[in-house]
Amino acid sequence: MGLKNKNVLITGITGFVGPYLTRALLARGANVFGLVRRRSDGSRPRNLVDRGVYDEVRLIEGDITDIASIGLCLSRSKPDVIFHLAAQSFVPDSFLNPLEALVTNATGTANLLEVIRLQGLDPVVVFAGSSEEYGLAFASEKHQQQAMKRYGEIFPEPERMPELPINEHNPLRPISPYAVSKVHADYLMRSYHSVYGLKTIVSRAFNHEGAGRGIIFVTAAITSQVMKLKLSEGDKIVVGNVNTFRDWSHVTDIVEGYCLLAEKGRYGDIYVLGSTRTNSVLSYILLSLENAGWEIKGIESMKNGKRVENPTEKDDSPMFGINFEKTKVDRAMLEKGLEFNLEDKGIWVDTDRGRVPIVFDQNRYRRADVPILLSDPTKVKGIGFEVSHTLEDIIGDQLNYFLSRENRSLS
Repeated sequence: MGLKNKNVLITGITGFVGPYLTRALLARGANVFGLVRRRSDGSRPRNLVDRGVYDEVRLIEGDITDIASIGLCLSRSKPDVIFHLAAQSFVPDSFLNPLEALVTNATGTANLLEVIRLQGLDPVVVFAGSSEEYGLAFASEKHQQQAMKRYGEIFPEPERMPELPINEHNPLRPISPYAVSKVHADYLMRSYHSVYGLKTIVSRAFNHEGAGRGIIFVTAAITSQVMKLKLSEGDKIVVGNVNTFRDWSHVTDIVEGYCLLAEKGRYGDIYVLGSTRTNSVLSYILLSLENAGWEIKGIESMKNGKRVENPTEKDDSPMFGINFEKTKVDRAMLEKGLEFNLEDKGIWVDTDRGRVPIVFDQNRYRRADVPILLSDPTKVKGIGFEVSHTLEDIIGDQLNYFLSRENRSLS
């Protein structure tokens, strides 16, 4: 199914991904509608303005948690396709207010599906699930033992080791209220297909980043601080856990994947979207510094004497049965168990401009954190999905975004 001249509704259109998706849909000739919550100050949604699409979409006021407003929105937009992006998407906030995550992400999804069913509509519905649904995916038996010591019983038990890369058949072990709410919505999508025949498609997209990502998310927090350092507006980088690994894609690659699923995806099915690479938060910091002009010679923990020379040296050797680009320090963390913890206080980065401090802040650590994510998007590649951007492309776009004083002031 092509998207030209189709009515397309995006829930969560004013978030980070929605404006990028809007731009991709407009380029395909779609008529784009967006569900937006009422703004008391009457301001225009900044992300839509920044992406240059505000005047090209038709916005309908409503709230995903209010089933009556969803009914009105669908009656007005008469969608052929719905991209369901609306969510409480910041994992740390879900620990502070788990009910908000559940109501927005799970009940909100149920509201949307019920309105479609009750109104007798027949749209294709692409659901933005999350790699966080997989939660604890184990890289080794040692990794599993560490998780059992912290979390207790692991269910379901691994059927293969390592459990990486992650595909559609990996077990779901959500460890945050956000992830649990997404699993709930994921199953609702598939249930409404099997029971009521709705044309639902589940995407489990891995982390996707780019210009305009909210400052509360780690990649934007990093790149905004690096740009402040470059412009002499800061003197250090403050972060939480630098040991976690993520499969980061450029947001435009994931958006292309969403469009592809609407056009060619099989109803009732699940598709993993990701880059097939995994890098540490520490590497994201170091590569951001490198892309901003620093030459990195080595890193050393502020306490305990942990040191790595040339940490950003490229390494594309095989790991977990696949080849992907990582850094020297990534490999040391994955293969040798190198970790930098709160007890280390932070990390000194030795550069051609002197030492740059990375300071660990206990308040930025999550109550529970997914240690590693690495995608296997083989299935979606079978219908045409491609990864077009490198990790450096993502970092470069974010750094350029924070060249603007206005954008830096958000941090």
